[in-house]
Amino acid sequence: MSTTTTASPNEAKLWGGGKSPFNVEYGKLMMWYFLMSDAFTFGAFLISYGTVRFSTNGWPNSNEVFRSFPFAPEGVHAPLVFVSVMTFILIVSSVTMVLAVHAGHNMDKKGVVRNMILTIIGGIAFLSCQAWEWNHLFHEGAWWGRNPFLNADGTASSTNFTNFFFTITGFHGFHVFSGVVINIIMLIMTLMDKFEQRGHYLMIEKAGLYWHFVDLVWVFVFTIFYLL
Repeated sequence: MSTTTTASPNEAKLWGGGKSPFNVEYGKLMMWYFLMSDAFTFGAFLISYGTVRFSTNGWPNSNEVFRSFPFAPEGVHAPLVFVSVMTFILIVSSVTMVLAVHAGHNMDKKGVVRNMILTIIGGIAFLSCQAWEWNHLFHEGAWWGRNPFLNADGTASSTNFTNFFFTITGFHGFHVFSGVVINIIMLIMTLMDKFEQRGHYLMIEKAGLYWHFVDLVWVFVFTIFYLL
């Protein structure tokens, strides 16, 4: 009994009616290749961080470094609360992207537009939170090559902490910014009925793959950098 499956009608149409390699539309396959290569880059950053972090005797306490919250009264400490809010915002934006892709499968233009707008708002909100966090740390004296925070044991800390923080979160923030730009382009194309004319919303699905990847990477950054 054969286990071979055929591509979906939309994907088969893009391949001239035939089967695509691995039964995946070419553009989607290329997106997976790109995400795999990007995952190696993020993996290299996080592995390098982990190697330095756990080969060093002293390291700043993240509960003390990331304890501030916008508009909080003076003296109020909220360890990791703000970054937890950032994580929640990004996870919610991933849910709205799932809903946008689902609406695209059903050729529901209104659903795509509504959920793409919500996803874009979530991305902008995350970037705004990250901008506030960077600005706050900068005014505390933190930057590449500058580390005002002491180790958890009270000894002087190296600049490895801030160098890794701004590099890793900055690299991820650039990906979020790129994803927001891509989603805005997808929204404009949806409003112009480009996908209705093509008869499919595969581009929304490809944008969704990128957005989910960005969200997943942040879960690893949050866990490895902020929590460990």
